[in-house]
Amino acid sequence: MIVGQGEEAIGAVKIIKKDIPAEYGVLIQKFRLIDDTFFNVCFDNYVEGMQLLLRIFFGRDDLVVKHVVTQQSADNLYGRGVRFDVLAEESEGKLYDCEVQRANEGAIPRRTRYNSSMMDSRELAKGEDFSKLPETWVIFITENDIYGEGFPLYHVERIIQELQRPFDDGAHIIYVNGANRDDRPLGRLMQDFFCERPEQMNYKELAKKADYFKAEAEGVHIMCELMEKFGEKKLEEGREVGRVEGHREGMIDMACSPLTLNVPVEVIEKSSGLMREEILAL
Repeated sequence: MIVGQGEEAIGAVKIIKKDIPAEYGVLIQKFRLIDDTFFNVCFDNYVEGMQLLLRIFFGRDDLVVKHVVTQQSADNLYGRGVRFDVLAEESEGKLYDCEVQRANEGAIPRRTRYNSSMMDSRELAKGEDFSKLPETWVIFITENDIYGEGFPLYHVERIIQELQRPFDDGAHIIYVNGANRDDRPLGRLMQDFFCERPEQMNYKELAKKADYFKAEAEGVHIMCELMEKFGEKKLEEGREVGRVEGHREGMIDMACSPLTLNVPVEVIEKSSGLMREEILAL
């Protein structure tokens, strides 16, 4: 993209409309696809990108994705819900919940079990036959090799132990090892997930979307608005915690959530009342 009127260059990066805070421009360049906020925005309604991922995960060039949505919610009878990162449906009716997870604790087996059950709950209407449930896949792309055995993929399937054959309930789980970054298709895909610079990505489908949100004025504005809305929401939640608990832990909780989204420290400092050094130490 050529830098034009109303845009300026920051270092080697071509950007950005002048009304965007400079610190936001710098922070946006640090986002990677393994960061759930950037993953969500890049794959929202992005059929071509999700199709690339699934074709690589399953080794199927004939897999065709029909629909992709992000941040869809589902609630159970008791009000506890789940928010899916990316939900996709392919031409055969199979459903895929694709999640990115940097912390091992966020990819524990019971979370995948819960995600799988909530996918079922949103697909079957009251009174509908259970045979109508679609085949589902919960896919966790993890920053680390959570099982430590060096496999690029870990497939999880239910079996009938005594018979040693599949239970065949149509529910599947895959862990994608983000630490595997070899020169095969999946390894190159994981290289892209940890790459900050679109021009260095291997897959053009991902590079063009990342470039839009990092270098195109419209995309950068979307990222800035997303950061501000998320930061304001979490800061207000933290203030409420502080009021209810009436002690310092509330302010610390308030500061931690925006840090995960790279909200500028100055904003958190002003809103939380914590010192800059305290925030950076969290």
